[in-house]
Amino acid sequence: MADDDPGPYPIEGTALVKSAALASVPAGRLPELLACVQADLGPRLDDYRRRYEQIAATADREAFLVEPDHWEGVGDRLGLSDRERAAVVRAHEAAVERVGGRERRSEFETALEIRSGVVIGLPDGGDAE
Repeated sequence: MADDDPGPYPIEGTALVKSAALASVPAGRLPELLACVQADLGPRLDDYRRRYEQIAATADREAFLVEPDHWEGVGDRLGLSDRERAAVVRAHEAAVERVGGRERRSEFETALEIRSGVVIGLPDGGDAE
């Protein structure tokens, strides 16, 4: 997968590789989990824009800071095990750190000490309503 192609989920490259290596789930399962989470979060994008602090936006994804227990609700909704949820959280937080680039990486890392991160892919590279 190309580094700029989020595929069915907006997490790729180093963030995906790092998360897969550290996950307590098989590395082959992580892309499936991320696609499932994206399918759940994508239709909720407008809610995220209204409710949470958006910390980055590109043509194909938006990143938000959310409350620490946010992922418990997502995991419950999707029937994720604790390990699956932890792997998804790790992937999303690694992606948030990456969207900060060199300039904002330490700022985002600090924010993730008290909050959690969510990255939501945009349909058609952001062209959809």
